[in-house]
Amino acid sequence: MVKPRRGASTLGCLFSLLVVVAAIYFGVNVGAPYLRYYQFRDAMQQELRFAERKSDAEILTTLRLKADSLDLPGPAHRINVRRGPSRIVIWTEYSETIDFPFVTRAIAFRPVVERSF
Repeated sequence: MVKPRRGASTLGCLFSLLVVVAAIYFGVNVGAPYLRYYQFRDAMQQELRFAERKSDAEILTTLRLKADSLDLPGPAHRINVRRGPSRIVIWTEYSETIDFPFVTRAIAFRPVVERSF
């Protein structure tokens, strides 16, 4: 014999599913700029490892191509390289906007890598 079910558990399941889907949607929306930031910073660290063998122009060209491939905003292409007698620093600044329902936020990113030798 089949017992009748209450609809409350199904409604609770649908609400839980809605919350999970919303969290994933907004998590991807927020996480994508941070993922691009970490990928770009990793490329900067890679260039820093071989900076003694490369010229500033080669470093800038490689990093600008990486910024372009990651589809970073225009200010990210303004990369600075400063060499000193015992250290090298590579940095840039840019911001990305994240759209939420009813709100738009701008997040500033300032990747900096530095090496002393």
